[in-house]
Amino acid sequence: MATRRTPKPVKKRVAPKRAAKPAAKAPKARRPALSARKAAPKSASKRPAKKTAKSAGKYPDIRRDLQRQRSALLQEAGVALTNRAEFETFPDLSDQASAEMDQNFLLRLKDRERKLIKKIDEALDRMSGNVYGICERCGGDIPYKRLKARPVTTLCIDCKTLQEQEELIRR
Repeated sequence: MATRRTPKPVKKRVAPKRAAKPAAKAPKARRPALSARKAAPKSASKRPAKKTAKSAGKYPDIRRDLQRQRSALLQEAGVALTNRAEFETFPDLSDQASAEMDQNFLLRLKDRERKLIKKIDEALDRMSGNVYGICERCGGDIPYKRLKARPVTTLCIDCKTLQEQEELIRR
């Protein structure tokens, strides 16, 4: 009787799987502020040196977009300051109220633009400090698509979602 040789099973090379994040976890202790983390020695940093070295020239298109947006906002602010309309008084109370509402609306818009300019400046500072594109909460990379859509972001999608859920719970 002839014995049949069975072929050895072929082993597939499979990359190790990453541990899945738990669906709901207790809030983490807050990490120190960005300025405090910068002061820490580089050897104590969790991020490898490769990430920070690459991020210096990693997002030239986003930097260019941020600089264009900043200059456009500053130019609009300069035009608004030079062409500032004097506050008018109207004989009719409803006209006066309408003019004041318009003025308040414009002031709110300018305040939002001021805050956006501040966020743009912070993003440009993070780029020059080689920490742009790194989540401030978990330390992971922020996907390029998210950075392109919202260049002033400081959190990855997962951390931002978690932050929004925590805000809803606090309400």
